[in-house]
Amino acid sequence: SIASADMDFNQLEAFLTAQTKKQGGITSDQAAVISKFWKSHKTKIRESLMNQSRWNSGLRGLSWRVDGKSQSRHSAQIHTPVAIIELELGKYGQ
Repeated sequence: SIASADMDFNQLEAFLTAQTKKQGGITSDQAAVISKFWKSHKTKIRESLMNQSRWNSGLRGLSWRVDGKSQSRHSAQIHTPVAIIELELGKYGQ
């Protein structure tokens, strides 16, 4: 729950303090070890969780433009702006 909640250090300390006060919870020494480990490895753990949760392609590029219609079956649609968006998708890490 520490990693999934992406706890900052204040939240972590409050969480660990609550766990030490719980009956059958952790000891103060265990809380200190967990705190030290989280402070040292938070970024790596978070990146690993993010990479494991990505199943689909991601956005690699985006381009866009706005065109004006110069021909149409209906004269009311001439000179109407049209947005064209191109998305480039790809697998993460490639």
